[in-house]
Amino acid sequence: MTLLHLAGVRKAYGGNEVVKGIDLELTPGECYGLLGPNGAGKTTTLRLALGLTDPDGGEITLLDKPIPRDGRNARLRLGVVPQTDNLDPDFTVEENLLVYGRYFALSDALIEARIPSLLAFAGLEGRARSRIQALSGGMRRRLALARALVNDPALIFLDEPTTGLDPQARHLIWERLKQLLARGKTILLTTHFMDEAERLCDRIGVMDQGRLIATGSPRELVARHIEPQVVEVYGEGAAQWESAHGAPCDRRERAGETVFCYTHDGDGVLRTLQGRADVRYLHRRANLEDVFLKLTGRDLRD
Repeated sequence: MTLLHLAGVRKAYGGNEVVKGIDLELTPGECYGLLGPNGAGKTTTLRLALGLTDPDGGEITLLDKPIPRDGRNARLRLGVVPQTDNLDPDFTVEENLLVYGRYFALSDALIEARIPSLLAFAGLEGRARSRIQALSGGMRRRLALARALVNDPALIFLDEPTTGLDPQARHLIWERLKQLLARGKTILLTTHFMDEAERLCDRIGVMDQGRLIATGSPRELVARHIEPQVVEVYGEGAAQWESAHGAPCDRRERAGETVFCYTHDGDGVLRTLQGRADVRYLHRRANLEDVFLKLTGRDLRD
């Protein structure tokens, strides 16, 4: 089965091409992360893949169905967790699950049989009759995830599933997503949290200005694009240190008062910092956030 296949997909609005020839294919059982700054084209790509927006060019296949022509039938076999909360506040927790399941032509008896396990998965046992307004933000996100599973989908779309959550809620969501992957589900994830992508994703596509500019596993992307060690130097003397001792850095970047020194010789950089009371520093291994910032830049995007 072809879970999702995009080939040369394009989309423009008012002459502005926001998706520029995207190629993407999902492997069954993987978590694929689509990363990019605001305005990179991620949301438009998701809408194109779901058949909610018509492409201007290229081909899309979702669960063996041509998109957008047969989008409705394909979506019957999907789970979708949108970025914004769209739970129905007029219904209780279990009523949200029941009504949503009916959209997939499931019988009430089948949905009701699934509700206990869905509530257990979401950690909402005992909350079946609670109103949505009584739930915390983390509970609502877990309920949205449980709701997306009511039709037992093979493929799940998650659009920034942990935005706005506290660390405890984020970690619980990550645990639940890992359980889904262990059960053989396939996930397409967008996120702005690099640690989330590193923890969950088997493969990542970095998107910017409508194009996929890098793909690979988190480890592959770090090895391919970034020096292995980073020393962050900050404080009143950072600029003076940079001028006097920049040589051990293979590459340097500045962000505010911080100098990011990317290097193969972390010990050599640390020797230049010894005895200096006018700077502070952090020595660490390179990570996916370093890759993201190198490829897409440090400038703010609106």
